[in-house]
Amino acid sequence: MTVMVDLEGPARQVALLVDGVGDDQLSAPTPCESYAVRDILQHLDGLTAAFRDAATKTLGPTTQTDPSQPAPPLASDWRSRIPRQLEELVAAWRSPEAWEGMTQAGDVTLPAADAGRIALNEIILHGWDLARATGQEFTCDSASLEVSIALLSQSTDPADRQGTFGPVVEVAPDAPLLDRAVGLSGRRPDWKAG
Repeated sequence: MTVMVDLEGPARQVALLVDGVGDDQLSAPTPCESYAVRDILQHLDGLTAAFRDAATKTLGPTTQTDPSQPAPPLASDWRSRIPRQLEELVAAWRSPEAWEGMTQAGDVTLPAADAGRIALNEIILHGWDLARATGQEFTCDSASLEVSIALLSQSTDPADRQGTFGPVVEVAPDAPLLDRAVGLSGRRPDWKAG
Protein backbone atom coordinates (compact mmCIF):
# COMPACT_ATOMS: atom_id res chain seq x y z
CA MET A 1 0.00 0.00 0.00
CA THR A 2 1.34 3.41 -1.00
CA VAL A 3 1.79 5.98 1.74
CA MET A 4 0.20 9.28 0.79
CA VAL A 5 1.94 12.53 1.69
CA ASP A 6 0.13 15.80 2.40
CA LEU A 7 1.69 18.72 0.53
CA GLU A 8 -0.40 21.41 2.23
CA GLY A 9 2.06 22.69 4.86
CA PRO A 10 4.98 23.37 2.49
CA ALA A 11 2.64 24.62 -0.25
CA ARG A 12 0.97 27.09 2.12
CA GLN A 13 4.40 28.31 3.23
CA VAL A 14 5.50 28.87 -0.38
CA ALA A 15 2.30 30.78 -1.16
CA LEU A 16 3.10 33.14 1.72
CA LEU A 17 6.65 33.56 0.43
CA VAL A 18 5.41 34.38 -3.07
CA ASP A 19 3.19 37.08 -1.58
CA GLY A 20 6.24 38.56 0.16
CA VAL A 21 8.40 38.94 -2.96
CA GLY A 22 8.94 42.55 -3.99
CA ASP A 23 9.19 43.57 -7.63
CA ASP A 24 12.65 44.93 -6.84
CA GLN A 25 13.77 41.43 -5.81
CA LEU A 26 13.01 39.64 -9.07
CA SER A 27 16.58 39.88 -10.34
CA ALA A 28 18.18 38.99 -6.96
CA PRO A 29 20.46 35.93 -6.81
CA THR A 30 19.29 32.69 -5.19
CA PRO A 31 21.03 29.62 -3.76
CA CYS A 32 20.57 28.06 -7.24
CA GLU A 33 23.56 29.66 -8.93
CA SER A 34 22.04 30.09 -12.38
CA TYR A 35 18.61 31.20 -11.10
CA ALA A 36 17.46 34.66 -10.09
CA VAL A 37 14.30 35.06 -8.01
CA ARG A 38 12.20 35.44 -11.19
CA ASP A 39 13.57 32.08 -12.41
CA ILE A 40 12.63 30.35 -9.15
CA LEU A 41 9.12 31.82 -9.46
CA GLN A 42 8.85 30.69 -13.08
CA HIS A 43 10.05 27.21 -12.07
CA LEU A 44 7.46 27.08 -9.28
CA ASP A 45 4.81 28.14 -11.79
CA GLY A 46 5.75 25.35 -14.16
CA LEU A 47 6.27 22.60 -11.61
CA THR A 48 3.01 23.26 -9.75
CA ALA A 49 1.08 22.87 -13.02
CA ALA A 50 3.10 19.82 -14.09
CA PHE A 51 2.78 17.92 -10.82
CA ARG A 52 -0.89 18.89 -10.41
CA ASP A 53 -1.55 17.33 -13.81
CA ALA A 54 0.69 14.36 -12.98
CA ALA A 55 -1.54 13.68 -9.96
CA THR A 56 -4.73 13.72 -12.04
CA LYS A 57 -2.99 11.85 -14.90
CA THR A 58 -3.84 14.71 -17.26
CA LEU A 59 -0.79 14.07 -19.40
CA GLY A 60 0.11 16.63 -22.02
CA PRO A 61 2.08 19.84 -22.48
CA THR A 62 2.53 20.56 -18.75
CA THR A 63 3.82 17.08 -17.95
CA GLN A 64 5.88 16.67 -21.13
CA THR A 65 8.05 19.77 -20.71
CA ASP A 66 11.72 18.88 -20.39
CA PRO A 67 13.02 20.92 -17.41
CA SER A 68 16.43 21.26 -19.04
CA GLN A 69 14.95 23.33 -21.86
CA PRO A 70 14.79 27.14 -21.61
CA ALA A 71 11.80 28.24 -19.59
CA PRO A 72 9.27 30.77 -20.83
CA PRO A 73 9.28 34.23 -19.22
CA LEU A 74 7.61 34.63 -15.86
CA ALA A 75 3.86 35.12 -16.37
CA SER A 76 2.59 38.61 -15.53
CA ASP A 77 -0.06 37.15 -13.17
CA TRP A 78 2.45 35.09 -11.14
CA ARG A 79 1.35 36.63 -7.81
CA SER A 80 -2.12 35.08 -8.11
CA ARG A 81 -1.29 32.18 -10.41
CA ILE A 82 1.36 30.40 -8.32
CA PRO A 83 -0.68 30.38 -5.05
CA ARG A 84 -3.75 29.15 -6.97
CA GLN A 85 -1.74 26.36 -8.59
CA LEU A 86 -0.25 25.42 -5.22
CA GLU A 87 -3.80 24.97 -3.87
CA GLU A 88 -4.72 22.87 -6.91
CA LEU A 89 -1.56 20.80 -6.48
CA VAL A 90 -2.39 20.04 -2.84
CA ALA A 91 -5.98 19.11 -3.72
CA ALA A 92 -4.89 16.85 -6.59
CA TRP A 93 -2.46 14.86 -4.41
CA ARG A 94 -5.10 14.33 -1.71
CA SER A 95 -6.83 11.80 -3.95
CA PRO A 96 -5.71 8.20 -3.30
CA GLU A 97 -5.80 7.59 -7.07
CA ALA A 98 -3.09 10.22 -7.53
CA TRP A 99 -0.60 7.91 -5.81
CA GLU A 100 -1.47 4.83 -7.86
CA GLY A 101 -0.05 3.55 -11.13
CA MET A 102 2.24 5.48 -13.41
CA THR A 103 2.26 9.13 -14.43
CA GLN A 104 4.48 11.67 -16.15
CA ALA A 105 6.32 14.84 -15.10
CA GLY A 106 9.26 16.63 -16.66
CA ASP A 107 8.85 14.45 -19.75
CA VAL A 108 9.67 11.37 -17.63
CA THR A 109 7.29 8.47 -17.00
CA LEU A 110 7.52 7.33 -13.39
CA PRO A 111 5.50 5.75 -10.58
CA ALA A 112 2.88 8.20 -9.37
CA ALA A 113 3.98 7.78 -5.74
CA ASP A 114 7.49 8.88 -6.70
CA ALA A 115 6.07 11.89 -8.53
CA GLY A 116 4.16 12.93 -5.40
CA ARG A 117 7.29 12.78 -3.26
CA ILE A 118 9.28 14.68 -5.90
CA ALA A 119 6.58 17.38 -5.99
CA LEU A 120 6.85 17.80 -2.22
CA ASN A 121 10.64 17.94 -2.40
CA GLU A 122 10.55 20.57 -5.16
CA ILE A 123 8.21 22.78 -3.15
CA ILE A 124 10.39 22.50 -0.05
CA LEU A 125 13.70 23.20 -1.77
CA HIS A 126 12.50 26.02 -4.00
CA GLY A 127 10.53 27.51 -1.13
CA TRP A 128 13.77 27.58 0.86
CA ASP A 129 15.56 29.11 -2.17
CA LEU A 130 12.92 31.82 -2.43
CA ALA A 131 12.98 32.56 1.29
CA ARG A 132 16.76 32.87 1.42
CA ALA A 133 16.92 35.05 -1.69
CA THR A 134 14.24 37.47 -0.45
CA GLY A 135 15.12 37.62 3.25
CA GLN A 136 12.04 35.74 4.41
CA GLU A 137 11.70 32.89 6.90
CA PHE A 138 11.05 29.35 5.72
CA THR A 139 9.61 26.72 8.02
CA CYS A 140 8.63 23.17 7.22
CA ASP A 141 7.11 20.34 9.23
CA SER A 142 9.32 17.42 10.17
CA ALA A 143 7.20 14.81 8.36
CA SER A 144 7.64 16.62 5.04
CA LEU A 145 11.36 17.08 5.66
CA GLU A 146 11.77 13.37 6.42
CA VAL A 147 10.20 12.56 3.03
CA SER A 148 12.56 15.04 1.36
CA ILE A 149 15.62 13.61 3.12
CA ALA A 150 14.67 10.04 2.20
CA LEU A 151 14.25 11.05 -1.45
CA LEU A 152 17.49 13.02 -1.58
CA SER A 153 19.42 10.23 0.18
CA GLN A 154 18.61 7.69 -2.53
CA SER A 155 21.63 8.78 -4.54
CA THR A 156 24.49 10.81 -3.15
CA ASP A 157 26.94 9.75 -5.89
CA PRO A 158 27.90 12.94 -7.80
CA ALA A 159 27.76 11.07 -11.14
CA ASP A 160 24.10 10.18 -10.57
CA ARG A 161 23.15 13.73 -9.58
CA GLN A 162 24.26 15.52 -12.76
CA GLY A 163 21.64 18.04 -13.87
CA THR A 164 19.40 17.35 -10.88
CA PHE A 165 21.27 18.24 -7.70
CA GLY A 166 24.76 19.46 -6.90
CA PRO A 167 27.28 17.52 -4.87
CA VAL A 168 26.12 16.88 -1.31
CA VAL A 169 27.10 19.62 1.13
CA GLU A 170 28.09 17.92 4.38
CA VAL A 171 26.28 19.08 7.49
CA ALA A 172 26.52 17.82 11.07
CA PRO A 173 24.58 14.58 11.68
CA ASP A 174 22.58 16.38 14.38
CA ALA A 175 21.85 19.43 12.17
CA PRO A 176 18.21 20.52 11.87
CA LEU A 177 16.20 18.48 9.36
CA LEU A 178 15.87 21.46 7.01
CA ASP A 179 19.65 21.95 6.92
CA ARG A 180 20.11 18.23 6.22
CA ALA A 181 17.65 18.34 3.30
CA VAL A 182 19.23 21.51 1.91
CA GLY A 183 22.72 20.00 2.17
CA LEU A 184 21.62 16.77 0.49
CA SER A 185 20.28 18.86 -2.40
CA GLY A 186 23.72 20.38 -2.96
CA ARG A 187 22.90 23.75 -1.41
CA ARG A 188 24.73 25.43 1.45
CA PRO A 189 22.39 25.77 4.46
CA ASP A 190 24.25 28.95 5.47
CA TRP A 191 23.70 30.67 2.07
CA LYS A 192 22.74 34.32 2.37
CA ALA A 193 21.92 36.90 -0.29
CA GLY A 194 24.64 39.46 -0.96
